[in-house]
Amino acid sequence: MSATLVLIDMQQAMDDPIFASQGQPEALGRAAALLARWRDQGNPIVHIRHDSMDPSSPYAPEKPTNAFKAEVAPLDHETIVEKRTNNAFVGTDLMQVLEEIGSSELVVCGVHLQDCVESTVRMAGNLGFMVYLAGDATVSLGQTDINGKKWSADDVHALTLGILDGQYAKVVNSEDLMIDSDATAVH
Repeated sequence: MSATLVLIDMQQAMDDPIFASQGQPEALGRAAALLARWRDQGNPIVHIRHDSMDPSSPYAPEKPTNAFKAEVAPLDHETIVEKRTNNAFVGTDLMQVLEEIGSSELVVCGVHLQDCVESTVRMAGNLGFMVYLAGDATVSLGQTDINGKKWSADDVHALTLGILDGQYAKVVNSEDLMIDSDATAVH
């Protein structure tokens, strides 16, 4: 069994002006390439869609921006897990879906690293999954810390990947995953 590709919140909402501090412009294309490779190999794929309970959010289900980005939109037979919190395991059937697939290894990418991606990766690691985080296929936002210092999306990205690597996930490049997507483990 190959690792399951989990794409988190890659919806049109990511283009909303409220996310103007977004970095990693190449991430969407790299996620699309991973998705194409997983499809070519017939490997399992799960799309996570954020359905915000805040009606003003670009991720609100009734807004057109709730739709998946065309580059990474699921095919009719691919699994979609809807979530309402930042963690794809909380209040969803993701664990059941992964158990049915028989997954023990996950390849994760998506939007936004310091929010939904991070919380899902931490939970997956805590639940015993081997998680490979495709850092270059994941998007971060610039952030202001509690002291008022502004951090660029690139700084937030590097720090968050550094925090997650080794304890909750193995941070890898999408190019390495493309080579190894038909293997049971990424080296």
